[in-house]
Amino acid sequence: MSKLFTAFEVKGLKLKNRIMMSPMCMYSAGQEGRATDWHFVHYATRAVGGVGLIMQEATAVEKRGRITANDLGLWDDSHIEPLKKIVDFVHSIGCKMGVQLAHAGRKCEIKGEKIVAPSSMHWSDDYPVPIELTKTEIKKIVKAFGQAAARAVKVGYDTVEVHAAHGYLIHEFLSPLSNKRMDEYGGSRQNRVRFLKEVLEEVRKNIFESMPVFVRVSATDFVEGGLDIDETIEIMKIVKELVDVVDCSSGGLLSPRIDLYPGYQIGYAEAVKRQVGISTVAVGLIDAPDMAEEIIGNQRADLVALGRVLLRRPYWPIYAAYRLKADEIIPVQYERGRYR
Repeated sequence: MSKLFTAFEVKGLKLKNRIMMSPMCMYSAGQEGRATDWHFVHYATRAVGGVGLIMQEATAVEKRGRITANDLGLWDDSHIEPLKKIVDFVHSIGCKMGVQLAHAGRKCEIKGEKIVAPSSMHWSDDYPVPIELTKTEIKKIVKAFGQAAARAVKVGYDTVEVHAAHGYLIHEFLSPLSNKRMDEYGGSRQNRVRFLKEVLEEVRKNIFESMPVFVRVSATDFVEGGLDIDETIEIMKIVKELVDVVDCSSGGLLSPRIDLYPGYQIGYAEAVKRQVGISTVAVGLIDAPDMAEEIIGNQRADLVALGRVLLRRPYWPIYAAYRLKADEIIPVQYERGRYR
């Protein structure tokens, strides 16, 4: 029996298989951050294709927290209705859906916005130098994460993921390369993790107890003096009681050269799972059914997150079920397209 197509359960979230759609920005929301018909078709198609969990793209908790001017938002009640239409349809065909709550920090590229970060250090010469956040402003952003989580409940999402990776605001606090603060939010590991911990606590206050919390991390900065897998493991131990699943990615803080190859990040998910004792998601150029099966079968991670391959092949899970001789998952409406 295929391990990839076994059920997975954490808290009140029950998935029909171990395949997660990775969050991928669509840059299609417009200035107000509202979901459009594009988003409906995009997510509905992957649900029809058989994924167990869709994790919606980075969705900003503040207007200035967007990466681009066309990113989705959840900073206002007007965002709820168009997102609910998507989630309701996804649920109607047996797929679960979560939302990645995010703040771009110094990687916001919207002209005219007040760019903020833990320290006044720009991401690159093409970006403005951000304003260092005061402690009062930090508390406001923590509240913004909580308010967005409360809206996520109203939308009907099954889970939320806190985006603490890829060089965005929370990651900027976590890494000593981007956090040069001298107060309780900088310096020691305990201080650098404080912002993430406060965000997680605030998110938990605003969602159902049965809803699991995912956190996406960059397990390494690929730069000396930055985060590495050992540091990430220690950070996850600090927040373990607030997190249910760790989504293990890497990079994004700076722009080092990274050797990319299929499954290049799987080891991070395996290390966090083994040493922290928590469920993990493996991600990183996973595109072959056999590779996904090996990850789950050998208990290297609990879920596999697919990104680019689902852009190329939105019905990849149906193909994988055929290749792995799993139970048929093809929708009845598409039975004429069954693999023979």
